[in-house]
Amino acid sequence: MYANVSSPMWQSVRKQFARQVVRPDVVRKMIECGLRVGENEKIYVGDIEVDYSAVANAVDVDRRVVKQTVQQIHGDPYLYSIFSRTMPMGASLVNLVSLLGYSAVVIESDPRSPGVMAAVAEILSRHGMVVRQAIADDPEMVPDAKMTMVVEGQLSGQAIAELNELKMVKSLKILK
Repeated sequence: MYANVSSPMWQSVRKQFARQVVRPDVVRKMIECGLRVGENEKIYVGDIEVDYSAVANAVDVDRRVVKQTVQQIHGDPYLYSIFSRTMPMGASLVNLVSLLGYSAVVIESDPRSPGVMAAVAEILSRHGMVVRQAIADDPEMVPDAKMTMVVEGQLSGQAIAELNELKMVKSLKILK
């Protein structure tokens, strides 16, 4: 279900939903989209209510499964303390880079290795690149977690070469 479940939240999710087959998929989708659970057992993105059916369609389950999942989260003090505060991260600029004149640097590395983002940002900074957005996948949710940095303008060949030279980088992809 999840890559390397080690955080207290994922341990709690695994324990709480151990006997259910699809409810963990609902939980995962809720986290991906930043959906929160209200006191009234409704689902929200920000302050906008999201119908159970919309979440059910996204996960390909019956709406009752979504409702039961929300009720189960609401009944667990630890999970409710998390899901009552979840918020969406905001709009990703990755699919807009060509329209905005930006570039995106997609880096695959060991997501548990410290300093990856700092090393990449340092190289980009030395080359005068302004980072507009940085997104790192949660390795406990995404098996092939990647880090993406959206930068103003185009990367020079030298900047790309230096990024490729980082020992922690397994692969590098530039989107224009």
